[in-house]
Amino acid sequence: MSQPTSPRHPDPAASPRPNGVHHLALCTADIKQQIDFFTDVLGMELVALYWMHGVKGAWHGFLRLNDHCSIAFVQSPQIAGIAPVLGVSHSGTAGNPSAPGTLQHLALNVDSPEDLLALRDRIRSRGVNVIGPIDHGFCLSIYFAGPELLTLEISTSHEPIDAGAWIDPEVVALAGISPEELARYRKPAAYAGEGGAVAQPPIDPARPHMHYPAEAYRRMLAMPDAEFTATRSQTQPPVKV
Repeated sequence: MSQPTSPRHPDPAASPRPNGVHHLALCTADIKQQIDFFTDVLGMELVALYWMHGVKGAWHGFLRLNDHCSIAFVQSPQIAGIAPVLGVSHSGTAGNPSAPGTLQHLALNVDSPEDLLALRDRIRSRGVNVIGPIDHGFCLSIYFAGPELLTLEISTSHEPIDAGAWIDPEVVALAGISPEELARYRKPAAYAGEGGAVAQPPIDPARPHMHYPAEAYRRMLAMPDAEFTATRSQTQPPVKV
Protein backbone atom coordinates (compact mmCIF):
# COMPACT_ATOMS: atom_id res chain seq x y z
CA MET A 1 0.00 0.00 0.00
CA SER A 2 1.49 3.36 -1.00
CA GLN A 3 2.07 6.04 1.61
CA PRO A 4 -0.01 9.25 1.45
CA THR A 5 1.84 12.36 0.39
CA SER A 6 1.52 16.01 1.38
CA PRO A 7 3.40 19.26 0.72
CA ARG A 8 5.20 18.77 4.04
CA HIS A 9 6.15 15.16 3.23
CA PRO A 10 7.02 14.82 -0.49
CA ASP A 11 6.66 11.49 -2.21
CA PRO A 12 9.67 9.46 -0.98
CA ALA A 13 9.82 7.63 -4.30
CA ALA A 14 10.60 10.96 -5.99
CA SER A 15 13.22 11.97 -3.43
CA PRO A 16 15.10 9.07 -1.80
CA ARG A 17 16.19 9.84 1.76
CA PRO A 18 16.84 8.03 5.04
CA ASN A 19 13.55 6.99 6.66
CA GLY A 20 14.75 5.54 9.96
CA VAL A 21 17.79 4.31 11.86
CA HIS A 22 18.99 0.94 10.55
CA HIS A 23 21.45 0.50 13.41
CA LEU A 24 23.35 2.66 15.87
CA ALA A 25 26.82 1.24 16.59
CA LEU A 26 28.36 1.76 20.03
CA CYS A 27 31.83 0.71 21.17
CA THR A 28 32.11 -1.53 24.22
CA ALA A 29 34.86 -3.13 26.25
CA ASP A 30 32.42 -5.79 27.51
CA ILE A 31 29.87 -6.88 24.92
CA LYS A 32 28.41 -9.54 27.23
CA GLN A 33 27.63 -6.90 29.86
CA GLN A 34 25.87 -4.73 27.29
CA ILE A 35 23.91 -7.66 25.86
CA ASP A 36 22.85 -8.73 29.34
CA PHE A 37 21.66 -5.21 30.20
CA PHE A 38 19.74 -4.55 26.99
CA THR A 39 18.08 -7.99 26.98
CA ASP A 40 17.23 -8.20 30.70
CA VAL A 41 16.58 -4.57 31.65
CA LEU A 42 15.00 -3.43 28.35
CA GLY A 43 13.70 -6.73 26.96
CA MET A 44 15.44 -6.42 23.59
CA GLU A 45 16.36 -9.56 21.63
CA LEU A 46 19.88 -10.51 20.57
CA VAL A 47 19.67 -11.26 16.83
CA ALA A 48 23.32 -11.25 15.71
CA LEU A 49 26.74 -11.80 17.28
CA TYR A 50 29.64 -12.46 14.91
CA TRP A 51 33.16 -11.43 13.84
CA MET A 52 32.77 -7.91 12.47
CA HIS A 53 33.19 -7.84 8.71
CA GLY A 54 36.47 -6.29 7.59
CA VAL A 55 37.67 -5.42 11.12
CA LYS A 56 40.27 -7.86 12.45
CA GLY A 57 39.68 -8.98 16.02
CA ALA A 58 36.33 -7.20 16.44
CA TRP A 59 32.95 -8.66 17.42
CA HIS A 60 29.65 -7.16 16.28
CA GLY A 61 26.39 -7.69 18.22
CA PHE A 62 22.91 -6.55 17.15
CA LEU A 63 19.94 -6.08 19.51
CA ARG A 64 16.57 -5.84 17.77
CA LEU A 65 14.35 -2.78 18.02
CA ASN A 66 12.22 -3.89 15.07
CA ASP A 67 12.81 -5.88 11.89
CA HIS A 68 14.77 -3.03 10.32
CA CYS A 69 16.27 -1.20 13.31
CA SER A 70 18.86 -2.34 15.86
CA ILE A 71 21.28 -1.18 18.52
CA ALA A 72 24.70 -2.59 17.63
CA PHE A 73 27.77 -3.03 19.82
CA VAL A 74 31.36 -3.37 18.64
CA GLN A 75 34.07 -4.93 20.83
CA SER A 76 37.73 -5.06 19.81
CA PRO A 77 40.90 -5.54 21.89
CA GLN A 78 41.89 -1.89 21.57
CA ILE A 79 38.67 -0.52 23.10
CA ALA A 80 39.45 -1.69 26.64
CA GLY A 81 42.57 0.50 26.62
CA ILE A 82 40.65 3.70 25.80
CA ALA A 83 39.53 5.41 29.01
CA PRO A 84 36.08 7.07 28.99
CA VAL A 85 36.23 10.68 30.16
CA LEU A 86 33.13 12.54 31.33
CA GLY A 87 32.70 15.72 29.33
CA VAL A 88 34.86 14.34 26.52
CA SER A 89 33.78 10.88 25.43
CA HIS A 90 30.57 10.79 27.52
CA SER A 91 28.15 13.40 28.80
CA GLY A 92 27.04 11.54 31.95
CA THR A 93 23.50 12.97 31.68
CA ALA A 94 21.10 13.89 28.90
CA GLY A 95 21.92 17.58 29.43
CA ASN A 96 25.68 17.68 29.98
CA PRO A 97 28.17 18.32 27.16
CA SER A 98 30.59 15.93 25.47
CA ALA A 99 33.02 16.42 22.59
CA PRO A 100 31.66 17.42 19.16
CA GLY A 101 30.55 14.39 17.16
CA THR A 102 30.17 12.08 20.17
CA LEU A 103 26.94 10.47 21.39
CA GLN A 104 25.39 12.60 24.14
CA HIS A 105 22.49 10.26 24.89
CA LEU A 106 20.52 7.49 23.22
CA ALA A 107 16.71 7.86 23.13
CA LEU A 108 14.61 4.80 22.30
CA ASN A 109 10.92 4.86 21.35
CA VAL A 110 7.81 3.21 22.73
CA ASP A 111 4.30 3.61 21.33
CA SER A 112 2.31 4.97 24.27
CA PRO A 113 2.49 6.49 27.76
CA GLU A 114 1.25 3.15 29.10
CA ASP A 115 4.18 1.37 27.45
CA LEU A 116 6.53 4.00 28.87
CA LEU A 117 5.37 3.35 32.43
CA ALA A 118 5.44 -0.41 31.92
CA LEU A 119 9.02 -0.19 30.72
CA ARG A 120 9.89 2.06 33.65
CA ASP A 121 8.52 -0.69 35.91
CA ARG A 122 10.67 -3.28 34.15
CA ILE A 123 13.81 -1.17 34.45
CA ARG A 124 13.24 -0.48 38.14
CA SER A 125 12.42 -4.14 38.79
CA ARG A 126 15.99 -4.91 37.62
CA GLY A 127 17.44 -2.56 40.24
CA VAL A 128 18.16 0.31 37.84
CA ASN A 129 17.17 3.84 38.90
CA VAL A 130 14.97 5.85 36.52
CA ILE A 131 13.76 9.47 36.62
CA GLY A 132 10.63 10.78 34.89
CA PRO A 133 8.53 10.91 32.92
CA ILE A 134 9.17 14.51 31.92
CA ASP A 135 6.66 16.04 29.50
CA HIS A 136 8.58 17.87 26.76
CA GLY A 137 5.43 18.92 24.90
CA PHE A 138 5.99 16.72 21.87
CA CYS A 139 7.14 13.66 23.84
CA LEU A 140 7.19 12.07 27.29
CA SER A 141 10.60 10.79 28.41
CA ILE A 142 12.25 8.80 31.18
CA TYR A 143 16.00 8.79 31.84
CA PHE A 144 18.49 6.29 33.26
CA ALA A 145 22.05 5.00 32.85
CA GLY A 146 23.42 1.97 31.06
CA PRO A 147 26.76 0.19 31.36
CA GLU A 148 29.96 2.02 30.45
CA LEU A 149 28.53 5.49 31.18
CA LEU A 150 25.77 5.31 28.57
CA THR A 151 23.01 7.87 29.13
CA LEU A 152 19.68 6.40 28.01
CA GLU A 153 16.19 7.79 27.41
CA ILE A 154 12.87 6.17 26.54
CA SER A 155 10.37 8.45 24.80
CA THR A 156 6.88 8.37 23.37
CA SER A 157 5.12 10.88 21.10
CA HIS A 158 1.40 10.90 20.33
CA GLU A 159 1.85 12.74 17.01
CA PRO A 160 4.64 13.98 14.68
CA ILE A 161 6.54 17.08 15.71
CA ASP A 162 4.92 20.27 14.40
CA ALA A 163 7.79 22.29 12.92
CA GLY A 164 5.69 25.47 13.00
CA ALA A 165 5.44 25.23 16.79
CA TRP A 166 8.87 23.83 17.65
CA ILE A 167 11.34 25.79 15.48
CA ASP A 168 12.14 28.74 17.75
CA PRO A 169 12.94 31.97 15.81
CA GLU A 170 15.31 33.10 18.61
CA VAL A 171 17.38 29.91 18.36
CA VAL A 172 17.27 30.07 14.55
CA ALA A 173 18.81 33.54 14.72
CA LEU A 174 21.41 32.55 17.33
CA ALA A 175 22.45 29.62 15.13
CA GLY A 176 23.06 32.04 12.26
CA ILE A 177 20.35 30.51 10.06
CA SER A 178 18.88 32.90 7.49
CA PRO A 179 15.22 32.80 6.43
CA GLU A 180 16.29 31.33 3.08
CA GLU A 181 18.33 28.64 4.79
CA LEU A 182 15.48 27.82 7.16
CA ALA A 183 13.09 27.38 4.24
CA ARG A 184 15.62 25.00 2.62
CA TYR A 185 16.13 23.07 5.86
CA ARG A 186 12.40 22.66 6.35
CA LYS A 187 11.86 21.49 2.78
CA PRO A 188 15.08 20.10 1.27
CA ALA A 189 15.35 20.04 -2.51
CA ALA A 190 13.99 16.88 -4.09
CA TYR A 191 16.48 14.61 -5.84
CA ALA A 192 15.48 11.50 -7.75
CA GLY A 193 18.96 10.03 -8.12
CA GLU A 194 20.74 8.95 -11.29
CA GLY A 195 20.51 5.20 -11.00
CA GLY A 196 23.79 4.94 -9.11
CA ALA A 197 25.75 6.54 -11.98
CA VAL A 198 27.25 9.52 -10.12
CA ALA A 199 31.03 9.14 -10.01
CA GLN A 200 33.12 9.41 -6.84
CA PRO A 201 34.06 13.10 -6.44
CA PRO A 202 37.68 14.17 -5.98
CA ILE A 203 38.95 14.15 -2.40
CA ASP A 204 38.20 17.57 -0.91
CA PRO A 205 39.92 18.14 2.47
CA ALA A 206 37.17 20.63 3.37
CA ARG A 207 34.56 17.85 3.30
CA PRO A 208 34.03 15.26 6.09
CA HIS A 209 36.16 12.12 5.79
CA MET A 210 36.58 8.81 7.59
CA HIS A 211 39.89 8.35 9.35
CA TYR A 212 41.44 5.45 7.49
CA PRO A 213 45.19 5.51 6.81
CA ALA A 214 45.60 8.09 4.04
CA GLU A 215 46.96 5.78 1.35
CA ALA A 216 44.40 3.04 2.05
CA TYR A 217 41.61 5.63 1.93
CA ARG A 218 42.80 6.94 -1.44
CA ARG A 219 42.89 3.40 -2.82
CA MET A 220 39.35 2.70 -1.61
CA LEU A 221 38.00 5.89 -3.15
CA ALA A 222 39.77 5.19 -6.43
CA MET A 223 38.31 1.67 -6.67
CA PRO A 224 35.31 1.22 -9.00
CA ASP A 225 32.09 0.78 -6.99
CA ALA A 226 31.40 -2.70 -8.38
CA GLU A 227 34.92 -3.83 -7.50
CA PHE A 228 34.64 -2.43 -3.98
CA THR A 229 31.32 -4.24 -3.45
CA ALA A 230 32.67 -7.50 -4.89
CA THR A 231 35.90 -7.50 -2.88
CA ARG A 232 34.59 -6.21 0.47
CA SER A 233 31.19 -7.91 0.79
CA GLN A 234 30.71 -10.86 3.17
CA THR A 235 27.19 -12.26 2.85
CA GLN A 236 27.29 -15.66 4.56
CA PRO A 237 26.11 -15.87 8.18
CA PRO A 238 28.43 -17.69 10.61
CA VAL A 239 25.85 -20.42 11.25
CA LYS A 240 24.22 -22.42 8.45
CA VAL A 241 20.42 -22.57 8.91
